[in-house]
Amino acid sequence: MNYPKIGIRPVIDGRWGGVRESLEEQTMGMAGRAKELIERELRYPDGTPVQCVISPCTIGGGAEAAKCEEFFSTQNVIGTLTVTPCWCYGTETMDLNPNTIKAVWGFNGTERPGAVYLAAVMAAYAQRGLPAFSIYGQNVQDKDDAEITEDVRKKILDFARGAVAVGLMKNKSYVNLGAVAMGIAGSVVNVDFLQKYLGMRTEWVDMTEILRRIELEIYDHEEYERALRWVRENCKEGYDVNAGKEFPEIIRKSRWIPDDKQWEFCVKHALIVRDILKGNPKLDELGWHEEALGRNAIAGGFQGQRMWTDWLPNADFTEAITASGFDWNGKREPIPFATENDTLNGISMLFGWLVTNKAAIFSDVRTYWSPESVKRVTGRELTGRAANGIIHLINSGASCLDGSAAAKNEKGEGCMKEWWNLTEEDIKACTDATDWCRANYEYFRGGGFSSHFRTDAEMPVTMIRTNIIEGVGPTLQIIEGYTCVLDPEVHRILDERTDRSWPTTWFAPNLSTKSADSVYNVMAKWGANHGASVYGHVGDRLITLASMLRIPVAFHNVTEDRIYRPHSFGGFGTTDLESQDFRACAYYGPLYK
Repeated sequence: MNYPKIGIRPVIDGRWGGVRESLEEQTMGMAGRAKELIERELRYPDGTPVQCVISPCTIGGGAEAAKCEEFFSTQNVIGTLTVTPCWCYGTETMDLNPNTIKAVWGFNGTERPGAVYLAAVMAAYAQRGLPAFSIYGQNVQDKDDAEITEDVRKKILDFARGAVAVGLMKNKSYVNLGAVAMGIAGSVVNVDFLQKYLGMRTEWVDMTEILRRIELEIYDHEEYERALRWVRENCKEGYDVNAGKEFPEIIRKSRWIPDDKQWEFCVKHALIVRDILKGNPKLDELGWHEEALGRNAIAGGFQGQRMWTDWLPNADFTEAITASGFDWNGKREPIPFATENDTLNGISMLFGWLVTNKAAIFSDVRTYWSPESVKRVTGRELTGRAANGIIHLINSGASCLDGSAAAKNEKGEGCMKEWWNLTEEDIKACTDATDWCRANYEYFRGGGFSSHFRTDAEMPVTMIRTNIIEGVGPTLQIIEGYTCVLDPEVHRILDERTDRSWPTTWFAPNLSTKSADSVYNVMAKWGANHGASVYGHVGDRLITLASMLRIPVAFHNVTEDRIYRPHSFGGFGTTDLESQDFRACAYYGPLYK
């Protein structure tokens, strides 16, 4: 795995003869504490601790800054955290590498002016056109105080988490299996966005490649048998919307794979898609050297509709299990994977996963249900968090199984977890909470199976959407809120008005800002028909990540006190943070321009 690192730069007053010598221990102590904090609290997607490296020397001037930079160039450093308790020479000690994400922690103590250096170097970064994050504690500390205060701690972690996310995307691929699904604009892949803003490669694989690998049996046969056994033991079939229907001849003659062979086809499909994305050394043993390499993917999507699904089983099983935190091999790292190859929603899933290490739910943002509409249709009133209305997040069976909320935290509450924290009990609960309904043949003539569950817990979640706006470029939408558990009869009536064979999440946004002052406005202002959701209220993390990538946030409900962007963004206006964000991102341009 690619392990982007945080490089820690201990800068110091360069005056030898008493001043510098007296500060060496304190300065390196700050660096060591920052390293320990980051490595203790943050994890890469594979579950291992985020790695930090410290400059081989304190940095008092240009020569030592160059020595530090030379060392960092061998360490895959993506972000630098400069730390100091004292005055230093700003432009002589600053990180001038245009390819690193930058932050500076100036210790708030009165014995030495670390805060003065912080202000001076922030001015230098602003003048040089290098956005940098400022970290400054609210309360004055004594010079020998080794505590990292809570406000400083949060900023260090938010910076490091975002920088690592930037590094994880760099040089990875988004793999499109197929092309544009049903004219959905998000599946018209914008290669400039992926390359210039995310540093990612775009790859295309025709859907016929999956058929080739099925026909030529280019997959691990032992794993296939194991996966098929697991499916038969854990993937119970549910409601069949097709039962008793008389279909026209065009539908009857279109289903190419017999009903009793559809699970076998779907399992092979899932194995092969994973191999295309990630590679599989077992294929090399079977003599398929090129296929074993994979495509270096960090995310992907499958077109499906309609050229595939008009005669072959849909990819709902593949999409759901790929995006989940487990499969037939047990718990494992999820892969953000987009239904209908909606790349912009796949990237939204990717962002959410990278800032939480938890699987992302792919959904249609289907319907706003006002309290009045619910009362009219069901005769009952919405209560609790749902009282102001709800948004129906539902998709044709491709949501990750983690989204069932069947996993339990230490309090016994339904939740979503990092994959490495899933227990066997959690996995069984998620599979037990999910049934697999035969696809509606009117939509999917070729058949297939849709994952079906309802999110059965009140959880904090954040809904995300990446959009591309002509004249602006990419923008991000972020809405925090809660999943809702409705009265079972209310759920049944509302759910069956859409499709009872698909997974449902009822979402109530937090109405905490002027832009998101009603549930209706959240639905009305949403940028597309799809959205991604991740566990937790992490809108602030996403705003920080977006600022690193120079993507403005066009619509959110994160309160101003939680917004953390580069210090120089303040130079683009102070009273309207959204306009400030747009102006700063437009000026700085994409990260990899």
